[in-house]
Amino acid sequence: MGALTHGKEPIIMHTQATHNVEVVVTEPSRLYELLDDAEATLRQVARPHCYSGILVTRHTPSRYTLALSDTVPYGETREQILS
Repeated sequence: MGALTHGKEPIIMHTQATHNVEVVVTEPSRLYELLDDAEATLRQVARPHCYSGILVTRHTPSRYTLALSDTVPYGETREQILS
């Protein structure tokens, strides 16, 4: 999964039928807005099937991935920090 940037605009990338979303933040003030949008996108995918929760991984202070995960109970969001 690759990240794209367009000037100073933050990028949200959807992959694998939107089971994974990558958020690259170029404006720190928009971090929570972008993470909330990505989480909402994944919740819409998970909702009809009620099969997994969301795992948020911080790779760097400006790069996050969100993924549907069988290790997270449906309806919950968990976080892990790699950096």
